[in-house]
Amino acid sequence: MGNIGWGLLRTLAYTIASFAGAALLGLVLALMRLNRLRLVRLPAALYTEVFKNVPLLAIIFVTYFGLPSVGVKLSVFAAGVLSLVLFYAAYLSEIFRAAIAGIHSGQNEAAQALGLGRGATFGNVVLPQALRLALPGTNTMFVDLLKSTSLLVTISAAELMTQAQLIASETFRALEVYLVIAAIYFAVCYPVSQSLLWLERTIQAGVPLSRGRRRRLRLAKILLAGGTA
Repeated sequence: MGNIGWGLLRTLAYTIASFAGAALLGLVLALMRLNRLRLVRLPAALYTEVFKNVPLLAIIFVTYFGLPSVGVKLSVFAAGVLSLVLFYAAYLSEIFRAAIAGIHSGQNEAAQALGLGRGATFGNVVLPQALRLALPGTNTMFVDLLKSTSLLVTISAAELMTQAQLIASETFRALEVYLVIAAIYFAVCYPVSQSLLWLERTIQAGVPLSRGRRRRLRLAKILLAGGTA
């Protein structure tokens, strides 16, 4: 049981590190795809098409087994995270690109009329709205990434599926072991997916999540009602 607990912790570590990297790289790729310069758009478009049409397992093998042949040797954790980042960044870039492109151009015009620069307009006006639009697809990708960490068993990444394989080889009770592992994946993925769905619905409803925003909203209501703070 201790091995399974350690494997679950490793699975969560792979998931969090990979998703953070994929989200960051995906946002950069999305901005490149939306750039007016063809020289900037084309590399991002090429990257997206390549990694969307190559199996994740092939990327894992190239990263862990292929790179050492050219002098680049990565640890199991680094290779696993890099593989997941490269793969899921392509999908997240499409989600982010569609979300950013979905913001009405009038938002930019209004921000410029208020004297905001391009950076301030994107960071304070466009990006918050785009993130709201991107939430459904992003949430789906997060849960899918969590499940895809099981493919790292092919490089003995010590995650949940690797530990299950070791236990099954020691006990010769493969059916029971893999049924337990499947149940653990469900017990982790279902609450995560439901929590993300709740977060998505809460944000879509315009409910303020931070204490500071709730305070500002309450103050604005008082001022609009003609009262005093």
